[in-house]
Amino acid sequence: MNQMTDIAQLRSRGGSSQYDVEFDPGSGTLWGFFNPGGAPCFNLGLLADIRAHDSALQANNGYVLHQGSMHKVHYYVAASKTPGIYNLGGDLSLFVLLIKTRHREALEHYARLCVDNIYPRIRNYFCPTLTTISLVQGDALGGGFETALSSDVIIAEQSAAMGLPEVLFNLFPGMGAYSLLTRRIGRRAAEELILSGRLFPADKLHAMGLVDVVAPDGQGETAVLEWIQKTHRRRNGIQAVYQARKQVHPIEREELDRVVDVWVDAALRLEDKDLKMMERLVRSQVRRASDSIAMALEERPLALAASA
Repeated sequence: MNQMTDIAQLRSRGGSSQYDVEFDPGSGTLWGFFNPGGAPCFNLGLLADIRAHDSALQANNGYVLHQGSMHKVHYYVAASKTPGIYNLGGDLSLFVLLIKTRHREALEHYARLCVDNIYPRIRNYFCPTLTTISLVQGDALGGGFETALSSDVIIAEQSAAMGLPEVLFNLFPGMGAYSLLTRRIGRRAAEELILSGRLFPADKLHAMGLVDVVAPDGQGETAVLEWIQKTHRRRNGIQAVYQARKQVHPIEREELDRVVDVWVDAALRLEDKDLKMMERLVRSQVRRASDSIAMALEERPLALAASA
């Protein structure tokens, strides 16, 4: 096997500070937490940190190094450490800059780095015995929703909301949403969802067949553990069903790359009024980040008091 950084070292290493990972050897569950600096979006640093970890997982056939020993990963949970936010999607401030400067190569690089991250997850990191789970606690917009959809199982808390707002600034989600949604709910429903630009609550998405489990607020992690415990004895059969699903409705890397080309072309056609709308959403992202930090600071004294 290739060399891997121990999970504990990876958590504390400065270069991976935007992606925190934890491993439970008892159940073989790997937890990956988005922890971006600044706006809670997929900035280039976060994308690079996720890829650095996941490429090692993939190269080692679904094993991670934990406390000096290699362990098989049975479940890989994608979650967030930002209160009230799973992920707000693409780095809109970067998009505005690259579109204004007509920097096509850099725009393509960003989009393909997103696909570099999402495609291995769609394929279970090429490990057929690994189940992927998205735990959505808060808002998942654009690329955040795409990431949630890339997992085998989506568990969302009651107050979570998901959607694809790109049409509001005259664009579309180009890093997997169309492919993933059409496989789950069909072409017409997928296009209606994408073109609506709306946010949908967890209950509505559950009724649509996009969310598998809705958990009470604050009970997301518990719901993940309960799902794992409930299904573990049937894990082989369940994983085989997920693999069969992907054989019947495959998503290939080439398809995602072709859609990225469409996205880049469309992005470079945006006009000033579209970019102004995008800039408004950037300001909204920054405000959401500030609110989340304030929320975390307010909750910290309570947590310390509870542990005292």
